Amino acid sequence: MTVISDPLMHPTKRPRRLFKNLMAKLASIPMILTAVVVFVGGTAWTVLYSFTGSRMLPKTNWVGLDQYERLWSSDRWIISITNLGIYGSCSLVLTLVIGFSLAACLDRKIRFESAFRSIFLYPFALSFVVTGLAWQWILNPDFGLQSVVRGWGWESFVFNPLNDANTVIYGLLIAGLWQGTGLIMCIMLAGLRGIDEDIWKATRVDGIGTIKTYIVVIIPMMRPVFITSLVLIASGIIKLYDLVVAQTGGGPGLASEVPAKYVIEYMFRAQNLGQGFAASTMMLCSVVVIMIPWAYLEFGGRKRG
Repeated sequence: MTVISDPLMHPTKRPRRLFKNLMAKLASIPMILTAVVVFVGGTAWTVLYSFTGSRMLPKTNWVGLDQYERLWSSDRWIISITNLGIYGSCSLVLTLVIGFSLAACLDRKIRFESAFRSIFLYPFALSFVVTGLAWQWILNPDFGLQSVVRGWGWESFVFNPLNDANTVIYGLLIAGLWQGTGLIMCIMLAGLRGIDEDIWKATRVDGIGTIKTYIVVIIPMMRPVFITSLVLIASGIIKLYDLVVAQTGGGPGLASEVPAKYVIEYMFRAQNLGQGFAASTMMLCSVVVIMIPWAYLEFGGRKRG
């Protein structure tokens, strides 16, 4: 008599979760080690030595919060923070507004869309050093925009932001917007192309205008796209360095100093590692301030929904 085993009575043993996708997990080990050792370890090391009096070489002579007190009593650091605040707030708003506006125009199925998209995106392919040098020439009063306009007959025209301490940060802003807006435009355009055409038809039937449709319907639907764009823009603002060095060198005087330049100057030129570590730790805190709201909007809101 043949006995047929019931698969329900003897279920096949499933592989343990630890060994599922084993090859993929083994392949990810180098990336995990890099993240833990280089990023997490390096960050912890920097924060730790920011409480020391390290000069040219790291030393464990603890000084407590002296480096931070010296940092926040430095006029150069205060100027750097102020400049970053002005540049960051203007860049955040204008990049989103201009990027979304360009994307909305291209989404209207205009002629030569591919050509315009390439033209707007092309500056992003350039490094900040090239962008800074190019706009340094464009804004130069002797042979740049001011000289060209005066050559057309407008002799009283004055546009020299890079040599004026009160306007130099806006000269940097122009170059930053020129380079970064194209990327945000492409991200916004991808989000707009993901909107169902039936939504536009429904708003037309209801008699809702185009601008009101964007504000009331389309932009709320593109919330994840805006959050991604905000994170990308904010990360670029915090690490602003090479554009400043190439365009103004921090001048005139200290008028265009930024925190990243402060860190580099103290760590490698002034040979004051402790002060540089303290400044970089404060920059890390600003990154955390940005990441916490992003994580809450991205994951906290999703759990509630």
